Amino acid sequence: MISLLASAPLASAKTLEVVASFTVLADVVHEIGGTHVNVRSLVGPNGDPHEFEPSPDDAKALKEADVVFVSGEGLEGWMDRLITASGYTGKPTVASEGIKTREMEEDGKEVTDPHVWNSPVNVMLWVTNIEKALSAADPQDAPHFRANAEKYLAELKQLDAYAHSKLDAVPDDKRKVLTSHDAFGYFGREYKVKFLSPVGLSTETEASAADVAKLIDQIKAEGVKVYFIENSNDPKLVNQIATATGAKPGGELYVESLSDKDGPASSYLKMFRYNVDQVATAFAK
Repeated sequence: MISLLASAPLASAKTLEVVASFTVLADVVHEIGGTHVNVRSLVGPNGDPHEFEPSPDDAKALKEADVVFVSGEGLEGWMDRLITASGYTGKPTVASEGIKTREMEEDGKEVTDPHVWNSPVNVMLWVTNIEKALSAADPQDAPHFRANAEKYLAELKQLDAYAHSKLDAVPDDKRKVLTSHDAFGYFGREYKVKFLSPVGLSTETEASAADVAKLIDQIKAEGVKVYFIENSNDPKLVNQIATATGAKPGGELYVESLSDKDGPASSYLKMFRYNVDQVATAFAK
């Protein structure tokens, strides 16, 4: 009897049921939560968080969640409707709280750029906010979350250093890229790369003929040599602009969504490194 009692497993804290708004955020939450969380991403791989339409299954998952994470800054315009429909009574944790955001003008109004994760320096703040929220929901496993956060922060610092090592030496006149929509502002701010695009912060907006013509003139005037399509939205317009300007294809960037597990951007760390490599290779041509 004594040996049986001695070998009985200790009671463990429950596994948290966690919902995150999109794949990039869900991956970072999983890295911090480890084996103590089950994470569901509402927007799936290669999905567009701007144009997402939640399903009844999403509402059910939200209602049953112990913790809900959003990036915030206007990215998840559909979340309030989903919360109302689901009956979820908690308050989502805003992972981007505390980040120094970019303000820019769009359609005559000043708006906040929500694409904060395109700089690993910003994701370091995500990690702090995620660790805090998970520890509050499951204090027993707080040391586990803290250890995972410290390990992941070290990896993010290495990723930032890697990006600087690949991009800092690029001449200023080559640091210009055409993309589908204005989602790489934080990447550009951190690594001094100028991104031009026909569509603003959200893929739900449409570029006017006048805006496209102005952009074509700007690309020609500034000598932009390379363009990229994005994995989560339609490349038709950027391809048309590239044809009109003579910009050459640089490949595909992962901007708001991870790839599926067999793709080149199945985690945030892989996604960001892949994007850096794509951009650096294009600049070297």
